[in-house]
Amino acid sequence: MQQHVNSASFRRFTSARTVNPSILDPIPEDAGPRITTFRGGAIHSVRQPGSQVFLSDSHFLAVMLAPSPGITSAFASDKPQTFDAPLGMIVVSPAFTDSRTTWSHKRENAVVAIRPDSLMELAGQEFDMGSPDLQPPPFGTVDLPALHLAQMLKAELTRDEPPNDLLVDSLVTLFGVHILRNYTASAKAPGRVKGGLPVVSARRVQEYLKENFARKLSVSELAATCNLSPGHFIQAFTKTFGEPPHKYLVNLRLSFAEKLLVETEMTIAEAAYLSGFSSQSHLTSAMRRYKRITPARLKG
Repeated sequence: MQQHVNSASFRRFTSARTVNPSILDPIPEDAGPRITTFRGGAIHSVRQPGSQVFLSDSHFLAVMLAPSPGITSAFASDKPQTFDAPLGMIVVSPAFTDSRTTWSHKRENAVVAIRPDSLMELAGQEFDMGSPDLQPPPFGTVDLPALHLAQMLKAELTRDEPPNDLLVDSLVTLFGVHILRNYTASAKAPGRVKGGLPVVSARRVQEYLKENFARKLSVSELAATCNLSPGHFIQAFTKTFGEPPHKYLVNLRLSFAEKLLVETEMTIAEAAYLSGFSSQSHLTSAMRRYKRITPARLKG
């Protein structure tokens, strides 16, 4: 059956996919590629020598992706400290806490922003605690698990194609869980997921994904279908389906795009938007990466 999509449909669809980027405004636009998610946002930041006075109504976390000597920094009225930042150093900047930093060499880091209400939600879901009291570690603290997450963020944000929304939201969520577990006054480790999703929950989230794959989805939204916390959901979903939620979602979108391209007279751009991709080039790069074929070859 032939299908047609008009320009008004495109405008409604792209408008629904737009997210307010204001949470990342404290970091200059030219610092590097960024993306906002349902839980917060992330940036791969590369900045030349300079200085900044920083204050935000969101929590900010930064992990050094390369060593950077000669940094001077201080929170609020604390005495400034000068140090050499090693690879993997983490900085936790609580919301509404001002800081001052000067750096004498180029610095590269991954920056994650999380809204206080979103972190509080995670604290309740993962740790059964109230409002979390963040306790920034001393300058120079190396956090290898955080570095691993930061390197995954960099890889996603610096690819040629647009970053995967659900993957970045998953990483921001895991960052939040990590911070709550390690840098709060009353953190307690959550119980580990021993198995995958129950059969009923697996079927429920599968159906939910099939019905909603073409729009932006957050980890929290998917976790709610299974009555799990976001952190536990990511682990259980991956154990059940053999791949993380973001990859499962990409494959659903690709399968639908293939169907539209083969069975209808839609253009590649139309099929891309209706399948949940941001553009024709985004669909092309994803199909080449995961299916080893291009939309143009499918159209024949």
